[in-house]
Amino acid sequence: MVPQIQKALIVTEIGKPLQLVTDRPVPKPGPDQVLLKVRVAGINPHDHAARDFGLFIAGNLPAVLANDTVGTVVSLGPGVTKYQIGDRVLSQSGSSGANYPQMALQEYAVNDIGAGLKIPDNVSDDEAATLPTNIIAPLVGFFSSGNGLGIPAPWSVGAKDFDYASTTVLIVGGGSNCGKFGVQLAKLAGIGRIVVVGGVDAELKGYGATHVLDRHGEDSEVLERIRNVVGDELQYAFDAVNPPTGQVLALNALSSTKKGKLARLLPMGPVDESMVVGKKAGFEVKDVMGSSQLNHQLAYPFWERLPDLLVSGKIKPSKFVVKNGLTPENANGVLDAYRDKQRVVKTHIHF
Repeated sequence: MVPQIQKALIVTEIGKPLQLVTDRPVPKPGPDQVLLKVRVAGINPHDHAARDFGLFIAGNLPAVLANDTVGTVVSLGPGVTKYQIGDRVLSQSGSSGANYPQMALQEYAVNDIGAGLKIPDNVSDDEAATLPTNIIAPLVGFFSSGNGLGIPAPWSVGAKDFDYASTTVLIVGGGSNCGKFGVQLAKLAGIGRIVVVGGVDAELKGYGATHVLDRHGEDSEVLERIRNVVGDELQYAFDAVNPPTGQVLALNALSSTKKGKLARLLPMGPVDESMVVGKKAGFEVKDVMGSSQLNHQLAYPFWERLPDLLVSGKIKPSKFVVKNGLTPENANGVLDAYRDKQRVVKTHIHF
């Protein structure tokens, strides 16, 4: 029996800690949706930006956070056949809706069936919960023609005419979860040269990187390392970690004679183009919005393929740590660590 009200952690005021409420209405699933009894809520850096700066939520408070959701199906929306009651489901929660019905830091959450999957038996709840935000962002960054690099997804019609083996991609921020999943997606596509700045050499090469470069030193030193590998041929760059001041590195690594693109996860204002040198053919900067719902033509077919990719090991979950209990202390502790620029392992709240 699904209750009428539930516990939830909510933002009541921007810049203040999450608060626990016990009387939040339980949402009801609509067409192409199911209701999940949440088991795991995964917290990401953008959740800190939401709590502390109002990212995505400033005009719609109180708000529930966390887009990485694992739960058990307890109710089916009209006409749903993809899932059955009792299925373990992974979902990337959509942020739309007056009361944030899909977000994970509440006991019950709605799932858009296109933006999720039934978790394979050999994949744990926590392994699955490492995926949604951190794999959809590079998926969009690489394969979206609108707000990404426009490389054809390997299962798309355009794939047959694209020379993946002769393509080079630069990934800045290889130590981040989005960077690591980006390497795996590039490998999945068959991209011939995957050059990564930052991260652990053995780990990233295990995911498919061909070159892992030291991120330390002046930008000019890091740029030289990149150029020693890519020459003046680079047309595709993905920055998973830097604000606009740091994005100049990837832009300067792009070819001077061929038009290049940078897909960035942190579109926090324009790049200072006076710091970008010698791009005779020009360049484009693409602002990535890593939402399955906003990129459904790309993301939903990927979600359909993802169970087999997990079972086969072609996509590997990332590291995680667990905190038990839907409490303000647990969630705010993680958000505070992101705010204070501490090194944070992907953290999952169990309840």
